[in-house]
Amino acid sequence: MLANIFQYSFIVRGLEAGIIVAIIAPLIGIFLVLKRYSLIADTLSHVSLAGIAIGLLLGINPVLTALAAAVVASLGIERLRTSKKVYGESALALFLSGSLALAVVILSLAHGFNANLFGYLFGSIVTVTDSDVWTILTLALLVILTLGIFYKALVYVTFDEEAAKVSGVPVRLVNTVLIILAALTVALAIPIVGVLLIAALIVIPVVTALQLKKSFLVSIVYAEIFSILSVVAGILVSFYGNLATGGTIVLIMLAIFTGVFIFGKK
Repeated sequence: MLANIFQYSFIVRGLEAGIIVAIIAPLIGIFLVLKRYSLIADTLSHVSLAGIAIGLLLGINPVLTALAAAVVASLGIERLRTSKKVYGESALALFLSGSLALAVVILSLAHGFNANLFGYLFGSIVTVTDSDVWTILTLALLVILTLGIFYKALVYVTFDEEAAKVSGVPVRLVNTVLIILAALTVALAIPIVGVLLIAALIVIPVVTALQLKKSFLVSIVYAEIFSILSVVAGILVSFYGNLATGGTIVLIMLAIFTGVFIFGKK
């Protein structure tokens, strides 16, 4: 029965894209969670909704417009945060509410919600195309390459930003790179879990892994395992149960978190 599922090309594409996203999300999420930046993922997901609305209105690939909107917003958030004129949480609130309002206005111009938008909101493996898979793979490789280049600096800044400044690490540049990578991750996750559930994919596997209280690298490995397991299981369960893909993936993640939280220490 399981073998029969692979005769459907959309399932294969969904699994390919889902596994790529599942690998990338915890790599960014570990830094966001440890730096108390978890809400950035949620904010950028709402910004992406505005980007998707623009894409649907103009007839452009919504994933590309979502990517552009998320990157621009990430730079704006970091600029406001480092200016010290606006607190970090306030900057996030400004972009979250502003982008959501913009999305609603644009969608009203485009005659409201439709089936395509529903897929972008909650994720739909049926709508994942070969072009989407290649776009996701390209962005993922870019994220991994950049992480490799800035890895040591990211770890240093994540655990002790002040010491990193004193040591001559370009903290502002490193933080900017991190938030741009978060924007890329949000954009590439849209077809799989949808705009409204992206933050969960980035944060929950990492939070689950941290419950085990292992070293930094071991925590990343556990987060990867939880993420990939959730995405693959979520896609399979949603297919056989005729359920929403994104929601199923997140519920499985929460179930794993609950299990680890209760039994992990034992």
